[in-house]
Amino acid sequence: LLLNSRAIPPTPLLRTGTETMSWRPTYRSSKFRNVYGKVGNREHCFDGVPITKNVHDSHFCTVNSKYLAVVTESAGGGSFIVIPVKQKMPSVQAVCGHQGNDTSVTVHRLVTVWCRQVRVWEIPEGGLRRNMTAALLELYGHSRRVGLIEWHPTSSGILFSAGYDYKVLIWNLELGEPVKMIDCHTDVILSMSFNTDGSLMATSCKDRSLRVIEPRSGRVLQQASCKNHRVNRVVFLGNMKRLLTTGFSRWNTRQIALWDQEDLSMPMVEEDIDGLSGMLFPFYDADTHMLYLAGKGDGNIRYFEVTTEKPYLQHLMEFRSPAPQKGLGVMPKHGLDVGACEVFRFYKLIPLKGLIEPISMIVPRRSDTYQEDIYPMTAGTEPALSAAEWLSGINRDPVLMSLKEGYSRPNQLVFKAPVKKEKKSMVVNGIDLLENVPPRTENEMLRMFFRQQEELRRLKEELASKDVRIRQLELELNNLKNLSPNGV
Repeated sequence: LLLNSRAIPPTPLLRTGTETMSWRPTYRSSKFRNVYGKVGNREHCFDGVPITKNVHDSHFCTVNSKYLAVVTESAGGGSFIVIPVKQKMPSVQAVCGHQGNDTSVTVHRLVTVWCRQVRVWEIPEGGLRRNMTAALLELYGHSRRVGLIEWHPTSSGILFSAGYDYKVLIWNLELGEPVKMIDCHTDVILSMSFNTDGSLMATSCKDRSLRVIEPRSGRVLQQASCKNHRVNRVVFLGNMKRLLTTGFSRWNTRQIALWDQEDLSMPMVEEDIDGLSGMLFPFYDADTHMLYLAGKGDGNIRYFEVTTEKPYLQHLMEFRSPAPQKGLGVMPKHGLDVGACEVFRFYKLIPLKGLIEPISMIVPRRSDTYQEDIYPMTAGTEPALSAAEWLSGINRDPVLMSLKEGYSRPNQLVFKAPVKKEKKSMVVNGIDLLENVPPRTENEMLRMFFRQQEELRRLKEELASKDVRIRQLELELNNLKNLSPNGV
């Protein structure tokens, strides 16, 4: 008990090399300093979804700009539902081709894994109208259960699967067969991540090793044996040539570490988060250089800004919610609401309520115009090269697209005269409490602040227009006086 109480530090720490310092930095200007999380309205949530009770360390859901796929609890096992994102109520139709529990899903074409099988499903335009049992492709190659699946970031038809046989298979879906095998791991593979053009793959393994691999040859370029930092998840940080891992320290505190992908001998930064036991899932936005950390079973989401200079990780804010999350799906950039300055969107699974709740991360802006500084050119939906080109050794960056085409100016509110009803009041010391309800949370306070700023801006514009009208009327009056013969 004494050792455990000493293990949890009073404040999160950053370790840079051998130096330890607090991550709470001095003031630094950032356009993302006031990013806040906004929970979707009830009509944008999906209620009554029987979310799976499987305890595998997965998100159990995935999202693209059209559909949301969620693994569900069913008597026979192995089913999941596909919900159109803009549909208010989830459909009762499901995909139920497996005979056991699904552990992972991904939407591109939809891919699921169960036991030693990997199945590819083609979702019809408009969503499911009946239960689907026949898969487009069935892939067999692993000798034990498959735990992870990932699409190649720039190539079409290239799929990676990692199984409990300690192997990673590379599938060419145009042929429907594996074309490469990576067998450098000595234990179960916990996570996979790719750099921007897909020429490098990083893996974390149960043998406490972090590896950077050239996927076509299977050659290990860098390897770190993490003795003080047990790695669970790894993610590439865009083109910064950095890796970020989440895991646990030797004192069983949750921890993140930043690595140079060309030198894994020692982490650049180590930061203790807290003493909870749920796994931390990292999500990185390469366009805004923001890192989101969400723990399994937590209700909060922390977010940081990643920089190229010390201290490298700049803590911004934290979204808090009382409902614990079982998993999180992430909407791609081209599916965000650009008009509302939304830079990231989660879909949170809450199994206790059978609820899927969208959480939008919003940059507060006063202007209604398109914000080019927070929406640079981003990876689009078109593949940069074919499967054969990638297998032949060609690397290409993603095909970029602008989000400006999807921007629509927010509709101006049209106010209608309300129906007059008897109004109740609760007056204390001359103040109507029902008219002046104080904000209960930080998000409500921010919303109230920006509403007041918007109201001030509108009133200033209205006052300026009235001043111009007054000057015009005064000029017209002077002209009439000058035209009259006696000035009367």
